[in-house]
Amino acid sequence: QVDLLESGGGSVQAGGSLRLSCKASGTTHSSFCMGWIRQGPGKEEEVIASMNDARTTYAESVKGRFTFSQDKVENTLYLQMNSLKPEDTSVYYCAAARGYCDLGADFHWRGQGTQVTVSS
Repeated sequence: QVDLLESGGGSVQAGGSLRLSCKASGTTHSSFCMGWIRQGPGKEEEVIASMNDARTTYAESVKGRFTFSQDKVENTLYLQMNSLKPEDTSVYYCAAARGYCDLGADFHWRGQGTQVTVSS
């Protein structure tokens, strides 16, 4: 069974930083692809980062500002978000998929989400 629990969301001014955490269970096998997905108000869902043992991929909208990392000992994922913009305001979800790993992966498992609000 896969369980994902995000934390670390909040409110920040433009230009600020936040770090999201995701405690994962049931995803230690190397076949898993982990990711971060966000959905802003009135917007479609966007996969912003994916990671497996081979590579980490970022969406153009966050490349250079967000960093996806993993603590394999604690089985915890992190999303460091710097230089935040108002358009980054979204609910952020930690996600997992099996097999193919890229921004288009089938992220079947999701956490409950954490709200990030960036004010101008």
